[in-house]
Amino acid sequence: MNTIVEYLTGMNKLTDQVIAMDFLIAAKTGVRNYAMAATEAITPEIKATLTKQLDEAIDTYEQIAAYMIERGWYKPWNAVEQFRMDVQNIETALTLPG
Repeated sequence: MNTIVEYLTGMNKLTDQVIAMDFLIAAKTGVRNYAMAATEAITPEIKATLTKQLDEAIDTYEQIAAYMIERGWYKPWNAVEQFRMDVQNIETALTLPG
């Protein structure tokens, strides 16, 4: 995104956070999908492959979560603060020109 547009829309502070949260949600979805697929695998070889991919997806999720926690963008152990941040991000998104 153009830096001037980011500044004018307020996205200059949210862009990295929004991308990281989107990545975190996608990683969490991947974990869930691999877990379901692994439990329904027909052959031991397929189950082993899916389990390996599940482990990698969990590692990816943990890395993204740690990155976001370190920057104060994600507070999984403080639901009240996380909710406040989510509401603030929603309000910012709603004020963006559409």
